[in-house]
This record gives sequence, C-alpha cells and structure tokens, in this order.
Amino acid sequence: MRYRAPARDAVEAAVFAQPPLSLWPAYEPWLKSATWPSVDELNSAWPEATPERFAAQTRELLDDGLHYEQRIAERGLIATRQANWHDLFNALVWLRYPAIKRALNAQQVAEIVVMGTKERSRPQCALTHFDEAGVIVTVRDAALLALWDAHDWHGLFWRQRDAWHEGKIEAAVFGHALMEHALTPGKLLVGKALVFMAGPEPTMGDVLTVCAQGIATGQWLRDPLELRPLPLSGIPGWHPDNAQEAFHLTADCYQPKREGRHYPQPQRVNLS
Repeated sequence: MRYRAPARDAVEAAVFAQPPLSLWPAYEPWLKSATWPSVDELNSAWPEATPERFAAQTRELLDDGLHYEQRIAERGLIATRQANWHDLFNALVWLRYPAIKRALNAQQVAEIVVMGTKERSRPQCALTHFDEAGVIVTVRDAALLALWDAHDWHGLFWRQRDAWHEGKIEAAVFGHALMEHALTPGKLLVGKALVFMAGPEPTMGDVLTVCAQGIATGQWLRDPLELRPLPLSGIPGWHPDNAQEAFHLTADCYQPKREGRHYPQPQRVNLS
C-alpha cells in the first residue's frame, strides 16, 4: 500500500525531536510551522548564483513537454508541488546535498537519452531508489561491515551499540521519501545505503564529496543490487523502542539475508 503522509496539522511534534528529522535543524521552521513554505521561501535559501530553482508544479510548467529530470538539466527548474511533504523534503535535500542531486540528475538524463521517457534501465532504477530511500554510510571499523554483510542486526545495532555513539559508523539520510515516512511516529524505516570505508581523518563532508563524484562519473548506482538495506530504526535513538534488546530480536525491519545475495565492496575514502 502506498504511504500517505499525515496532514500538516496532524503531525505529532515528537517526530521532529528524533532522527532523522531532528538532524535537519536549519529547516525546522519550515517543518514545524503551521503553514507551508512558499516556493519563493524555498528559493531564498539557495546560495547566490546557484543554477537551479524550485518552480511551482502548474499545468503551464508541465506544458513544456519535458521530463521532470530533463527540465532540471535544461532549464534548472525543479517542479515542486506546494503543500506537499514529499516535495518539501525533496527541496530540503536539494538545498543540503546539491552536488549529489546534480550528479543523480545528470545520470538520469543520460539514461533517458538511451531509453526514452517510457522505459527504465537498471541504472535508472538504482538512481531512483537512492534518490527516494538513500543513505550514505561511513564505516570506520571493518568488524561492523562484517556484521552488516551477514545481516547480523542484533550484533550491528545491539552488541555494537556503542560504535554508533563513538562515530565508528554513521549514517546520513539522503532519500526524501525516507524523511516523509519519518512523519509517522514509530514507523520502521529501512534505507538503501551506499557504503564508504574510512579511517579517522576523513569527515562526513569528505565522504559526501566522494559520493557525488562517484555518481557523476557513473562509478556507482548502475544496478539496484548495489544498495545495501540498512534498518535505520535500529540506530540508537532512531526508534522509541530500540533501547530494549527485545526490539533487536523481533523488529520486522530486520530481515535475513537472501541466499546468494552479495554486496559490492565499499569505496575507500582517503585524504592522501
């Protein structure tokens, strides 16, 4: 069943105090206000000389005949439905991660040239999955990756709970659909992750730069199977029940690894 976000006046305030939504404090007024931000307000947050702009999704806009992705590439216009959670979160991701968004758009447009606007390739599916549900994960301890590889969720989220607090593994939510789903209290969230191995020196900012470059050059997101499932609700503090061990033994977001499923090796991030 397709997810239906709650009405703005029905969203419980508690969801904004818990990750992932609490991790976007710069945009808190737009999220918590009784009124929706206008397209002009969203555009006011762009740095000067940014080529993209949000544009109200009107019939007049759509009559240009362009595909959504082509309109961004050719006209710099991001069609945005007003008073819509999904499109508001998409706008916030554009503002926070513009380089990754541009890389995704460029790859989508390149695939449209090959496939046309009616068919979708495996790369297009991977790009879309990441755009909607993507998570960028930095791992600084290979033992944690081994637990993840094995879908040992109890180990990754409970036995190694301190690793999340100590920065040995950290996740940055990118997918705007994930953020929309977080509007429902207690909803179990599962992201689709690109994974990066790093030592102590590279920051998340360094990882984001490498991520954008890898997508832009077509190094990643050529197939949906590249993406690893990550049950975000297992991360300490990301679900109201996960402070109890029982959650990590029974939660429906924890699925066993399918027979024959293999994940690609993560990209290593070095500062040399």
